[in-house]
Amino acid sequence: MNAPNPRDLWHARAADRIAAGIDGRMLVNGQRFNATDGDLFDCISPIDGKVIARVARGKQADVDRAVEAARAAFNDRRWAGRPPAARKKVMLAFAERMRAARDELALLETLDMGKPIRNSLSTDVPAAARCIQWFGEAVDKIYDEIAPTGHDALALVTREPVGVVGAIVPWNYPMLMASWKLGPALAAGNSVVLKPSEKSPLTALRLAELALEAGLPEGVFNVVPGYGHEAGEALALHMDVDAIGFTGSTRTGRRMLDYASRSNLKRVYNELGGKSANIVFADFDDLDRAAATAAGSMFYNQGESCNAPSRLLVEEGIADAFVAKLKALAPQYAPADPLDPKTVLGALVDEGQTRTVMGYIEAGLAEGAACVAGGCRALEHTGGQYVEPTVFDHVRNSMKIAREEIFGPVLSVIRFKTEAEAVALANASDYGLHAGVWTRHIDRAVRVSRALHVGTVHVNQYDEDDITVPFGGVKQSGNGRDKSLHAFDKYTELKTTWMRIDAA
Repeated sequence: MNAPNPRDLWHARAADRIAAGIDGRMLVNGQRFNATDGDLFDCISPIDGKVIARVARGKQADVDRAVEAARAAFNDRRWAGRPPAARKKVMLAFAERMRAARDELALLETLDMGKPIRNSLSTDVPAAARCIQWFGEAVDKIYDEIAPTGHDALALVTREPVGVVGAIVPWNYPMLMASWKLGPALAAGNSVVLKPSEKSPLTALRLAELALEAGLPEGVFNVVPGYGHEAGEALALHMDVDAIGFTGSTRTGRRMLDYASRSNLKRVYNELGGKSANIVFADFDDLDRAAATAAGSMFYNQGESCNAPSRLLVEEGIADAFVAKLKALAPQYAPADPLDPKTVLGALVDEGQTRTVMGYIEAGLAEGAACVAGGCRALEHTGGQYVEPTVFDHVRNSMKIAREEIFGPVLSVIRFKTEAEAVALANASDYGLHAGVWTRHIDRAVRVSRALHVGTVHVNQYDEDDITVPFGGVKQSGNGRDKSLHAFDKYTELKTTWMRIDAA
């Protein structure tokens, strides 16, 4: 008897899960609820355009309810009052629950936003669980301070949780981005109200259930799905929310700052967009590896990554050969069924994003860039949202496709002649998230890395990563850092306690 096809197995699991009913109700104070007004929205899978769940459409009243629950949980110290070691125990159990539910979480993530099931299984679930575990392990290893005052005083500097944190996360890495907020916020003792994107709310709701099963007290982690202009705005404007951790577009990040100014001046940390430059110098002698990395990093997650190296700067002398390699690599990233474990490029998140990406491709052609690979929609017969991996050559840094974040599988090749020109082109962007430098000269690697105005520089690789290093950017890519111990700075306050010591 032939073994079952893995693709067929995942489709069978998907059909069973949808038939059983996916609970789209919000989770507040440990309980599932419909929206106060009973309103719902359809959760549509970009794989085939079919409705997979109906989800509660949270609005002002629902956000008020969630914030009230979070504030009550914080004020009675049911979580914040526990010793760090006790909070660690719960968070480690939470991470293990996530790992045990790996297949379920991966399936929900792929159905919801179209990424390949292989990526959901191998990256998204393990990395999200690792994040929760790491911050849980870290919290009982952070020491407070005693300031070096004179002998007549004792000054204690202590970290305290901010209070109620509003976390607003995007649709491209729904589970991972939620974990980047939840890990440090919960470990520090805060209560959280999470607003997932309306395009990908399902794993957030399941995470909240797993956290309760792991022993997190009711009211400490609440999830209100809904639209940004309703639930997101209500959360960011709420007078009883102490901090906002936001990941999303620069346009919406500006609104977050406006909402803070119009409400209680809550602290706002924005992790925003990017238009990262990946610079390849002619002295790098392994062009095959550089090209494979450039393509793989760009087309991973359908190009729906804020740190995607979407501007490829190539030195003139190797540009023709490099572009030829990219053109040859592009078919390896042809979009295919996300539920097939062999697929490496899945569906864009929804029809609107497909229109956006195709609009940028049309703009590139209109401005005179040369499309050497892709450029078209694919698999339209499925009802899903698929776009070919696209490579533009002879792009000028002034073109729309080189200036604006596309959030799709579109790579722009910009040619340069000198190191100084490459640095100038790379820095000539509103964004400053990531950059890459490919060179065999250590002096050049250090010199160029220092000159690039970004949050992270990758040298002779791209996108290698670990929870121990900070993630974030400068300029219009945002402020603050996710991941690493620096993330605690976003969700804690420093308190000074000054005690006078009288002479005996």
